[in-house]
Parts: sequence; C-alpha cells; structure tokens
Amino acid sequence: MKSESVSSESKLRFGLPKGSLQDATIEKMAKAGFNIQVSSRSYVPYVDDDHLEVRLIRAQEISRYVDLGYLDCGITGLDWIVENGSNVHEVGEFLFSKATRQPARWVLAVPEASSVRSAADLQGKRIATEVVNLTQQYLQKHGVKAHVEFSWGATEVKAHELVDAIVEITETGSSLRANKLRIVDTLLVSTPRLIANHNAWKDPWKREKIETLALLLKGALEAETKVGLKMNIAQKNLQSLLQSLPALRNPTISSLSLEGWVAVETIIDEHVVREIIPRLKAAGAEGIIEYPLNKVVY
Repeated sequence: MKSESVSSESKLRFGLPKGSLQDATIEKMAKAGFNIQVSSRSYVPYVDDDHLEVRLIRAQEISRYVDLGYLDCGITGLDWIVENGSNVHEVGEFLFSKATRQPARWVLAVPEASSVRSAADLQGKRIATEVVNLTQQYLQKHGVKAHVEFSWGATEVKAHELVDAIVEITETGSSLRANKLRIVDTLLVSTPRLIANHNAWKDPWKREKIETLALLLKGALEAETKVGLKMNIAQKNLQSLLQSLPALRNPTISSLSLEGWVAVETIIDEHVVREIIPRLKAAGAEGIIEYPLNKVVY
C-alpha cells in the first residue's frame, strides 16, 4: 500500500533523544529534510511533516517505549537497547554523536594507582555506573561477583573516594584522563540506531515511512564527509586525468559548447580535496568548483 492512499490522519510516532544528543539529532533531521522546532515548555516539538508526531524523550527510555508500542520508532543508542533488554527491530545505524563521529564506548575505569588490571580483579569490589544491567552482564560473563550500584551522576568523581571502579561512557577518553582514571576494558561500543516497534514495522504505510526516514538520514550523514567537484578540461586530456586520479573513475562527463572541451563532475571525500585540486590543475583542469552536499544516496 503506497502512502498516497493512506488517510491524512495517518501518523508515525517518532521518538528523538532529549539531552546530550538532542541538538545533533535535530541537526541531522534538518539535513534529511525534516525541520524540527523545539519549545522549552513542551516535549512535543513542531515538525514540518503532517504525518510525523515527534516526541522528545530521554535516550535511556526510547527503546522501552518503542518496545511497548507507545512509539512506532525512535533514535537511541545501542547501549540503551541492550541495557533495557528491548525487543525492537533495528532499521539502521547512524554514526554521529554530540562531539565526534566516533562511536561511544562504555568502559571500565579505575584510578591510575588502582591495583585493578582486569575483570578478575573486581571480585568483591564496588562499581558505580548508569548501566547496571550491562555491567552485571559483563561481570557474569567473566565469572566475577561484585556490587554494582546505580550512579545518578558525577560518576568519575566517585571512583577516587566512594567506589573501586566505574563503568562510564566516553568517546575520546579525554574526560577520564583529566580525572586521572585509567581504562581497564571496554564493555560495549555503541552508536545511535533507528529502531522500530515490531507491529509498526509490519504495517505497510508505517514501514514505508520509517524506511524513508532511514534513507534520508543516511544520505544526510553520508554527505557530511563528501563534497562535489566540477571542472572543465580539454577532451584530449580527459583520459590521462581519469587514469591518474582514481577518485574520478566514475564522474559525470558532458560536452561543452566550446568544441573539444568537456565538463567533469564528481563526488569525493572532503579530506582529500586539498591534495586532489592541485593535481587536477596540473592535469589541465580549469574552472574547478568545490561545493557542499546535503545528501548522498547510493
């Protein structure tokens, strides 16, 4: 069933993470074509799509509400899906975060002077963390018995006075190092995921809408690391250009009104632009233009 035949009352209930990932997620949604406006007085933001009902909910809770069917789909981290033991359909993975494009890691950390060097050294110790279930699963896997307590915040500070170890989330490890903590092990590598309720995924209209969201979000994320390049070059130099520059092996080539010249257009990784433009110029390219991209859909 196509969306054109669906009643105008059809809605997809979509949960977005409130908190540290909120701004990054809304930015990505805007690049995907969905403009969301958030009010400080409401967890129901405006979105310029009549078929979407967006709810801002803490990332820790989204997978539970998707599992229960209160939300049709949502974006949350793999860590909270695992921590909550949620039974949901994973639609796609999205490599973005509040600070970097690196995945977040839940790590076991101890003070630099601690004698703890491995999971085995945690026997009988006290551990503070926000991911109690994940930590208990880790201990069980290693056959270790330790006391795990929920941390309401300031977990890194507790490691020096109140507990023997912590399990904390990090992207770069800089905050842990700043607090004179040493990483012992990684429990889980987590990235944001688009997840769907199983019943919503079975509904033809909702599945089509969710798949459209996934397609546009992936296209927006893909575009962040790439740029478009346009240039003109004499036809006689085209083959040598393509042979010497592998990044241009599948460009769009079109004839110019000036006889013997062609226009070349391609997409390349942004980080190689500074290396490739001088080579393009040396190969005879003229009128080189670099431009940003909104979406790249393969």
